[in-house]
Amino acid sequence: MRDRIKEILLESIQIKEDVLHNRIDQIIEITNLFIDCLKKGGKVIFFGNGGSASDSQHLAAELVGRFKKDRLALPAISLTTNTSILTSLANDYGYDVVFSRQIEALGSKNDLAIGISTSGKAKNVAMAIKQAKKMGLKTIAFTGGDGGELVKLADVSLMINSAVTARIQEAHITIGHIICELVEEAMG
Repeated sequence: MRDRIKEILLESIQIKEDVLHNRIDQIIEITNLFIDCLKKGGKVIFFGNGGSASDSQHLAAELVGRFKKDRLALPAISLTTNTSILTSLANDYGYDVVFSRQIEALGSKNDLAIGISTSGKAKNVAMAIKQAKKMGLKTIAFTGGDGGELVKLADVSLMINSAVTARIQEAHITIGHIICELVEEAMG
């Protein structure tokens, strides 16, 4: 068991080293999109399925609450939290539209839409990115593996070089925390 724990930790470290060496420019670009959105009075809209839904909620909470320091609340929402909306849309229209319908209802031009999918193949996340683009929102995708369809749809795609869902999620939340810290510093 000790050796397996070491293997898992080393795998996670190697993925983060890849982020360190190959993704900093994308993290800067994404952070600047967050800051621009918030300075223009927009909100950050997160969405994803499963663990990515949890990441969506986590990152929205970091912006609305606080990350490291007390400051004014920053407008952010996760489209994964209202069970009545999610279940009514899934029941009436199908699960593929649970995020795109919410973007249609809640999104505005100055907003930023962030779709999170470890495979990049979640149809409902892709449909929401398409809807956001149709409405003039800037779009970001957090993906992994080969990025699936999602990597081609978003204005900026940050793809983690791994096929292991847990390692991709670990990198996504690390990057999300970096962005939240930099946004908090920039927004005062």
